Amino acid sequence: MISSLTAEKLACVRGERRLFEGLSFRLKAGQALAVEGANGAGKTSLLRLVAGFLAPASGRILVKTGEAESDDAEERGRLVGWLGHLDGLKPQMTVLEQLAFYTRLYAVRDTDLPAVLAQVGLARQSELPCRYLSAGQKRRLALARLLASRRPLWLLDEPFAALDAAGRDLMALAMARHCAEGGMIIAATHDALGLGNESLKL
Repeated sequence: MISSLTAEKLACVRGERRLFEGLSFRLKAGQALAVEGANGAGKTSLLRLVAGFLAPASGRILVKTGEAESDDAEERGRLVGWLGHLDGLKPQMTVLEQLAFYTRLYAVRDTDLPAVLAQVGLARQSELPCRYLSAGQKRRLALARLLASRRPLWLLDEPFAALDAAGRDLMALAMARHCAEGGMIIAATHDALGLGNESLKL
């Protein structure tokens, strides 16, 4: 598990545009951070920096696990569970096959996949090809992937998007449980997380 994540004076440049600079924050295990700002302010780019998909123009990100602290992006990436705008689903695969694929990708074993699908309300769709899922059902499958990954650091880009009221409640409950179990969340969102979280304005 991660005991802390520290961002020190981060700067992000995309193309010729500097999105932000001098950005610093610190999270401990069990905490959540809501990243707020207008479209184009750099919320998704910040998540990508933390995930290791992008390199900062300056500054660094430190993750402490046990007694060791590292700014290695590859090591950090192995701790990340990602939920973005793109669903990353193979349309011909069934819901269960898709979730099984991701657990193999994350090298997770001994996971009761039908139970995870039931937890997110997709038990009846387990044998349905992903091309027939609604936008909300695809989001629920993305949540199932997060739960099955067992990654301690969740990076969520608009986690409540495309979800109905029941789906939003489900997402909020999963996030609360993740933090209660010592996990960590950074979410780019226009919605309140309801986790007693810190907030960061871009």
